[in-house]
Amino acid sequence: MTDTTKTETENKPATEAAPAAAPAMPVTPAADEPLAAAKKDAAASHERFLRAVADLENYRKRSMREKDEVRQAATAGVLDDIIPILDNLALGLAAAKQQTEVKAVVSGIGLVLDQLKAALARHGMKEINPAGAAFDPHQHECISHQPSAEVPAEHVMQVVRLGYVLNGRLLRPASVVVSSGPAPAPEAKA
Repeated sequence: MTDTTKTETENKPATEAAPAAAPAMPVTPAADEPLAAAKKDAAASHERFLRAVADLENYRKRSMREKDEVRQAATAGVLDDIIPILDNLALGLAAAKQQTEVKAVVSGIGLVLDQLKAALARHGMKEINPAGAAFDPHQHECISHQPSAEVPAEHVMQVVRLGYVLNGRLLRPASVVVSSGPAPAPEAKA
């Protein structure tokens, strides 16, 4: 090389002297593998999610349907016990229309009432009749207080309406009149 060529090469700007930068790394199949695997996992997870949501919805519908079927079966059992009572009431009403003696009608109605109470008791319903018992606000509804010399204070003096419990759950509290104890003596006027 001559000195002039050497000098020309040295005087060239650095960008021209250096070879061009290598292009970006070409995308190789090895670099795409983790992305493809992640997409595949995401699609599988989404598919499992959709199946789980569908299964949950089907379970909810099935349990609602089964609950309704159980309710209908329980209702049918109660009604099977009450239908004969309706028959007896109809017979009693027909007999009462022909009867002139009231005692026979009262006796027949009492028998039908006992039959109804027994049928309801078989299904877990019990009466609350707290006559003479201590007042319990969880089972009784006080509609009045009255003084009484015979019944101690805060005890049930009179049952106005019976209460009912179904399998330990209060359906209706008993409406009662509660004793407030002996009446206060009137003050003597001087």
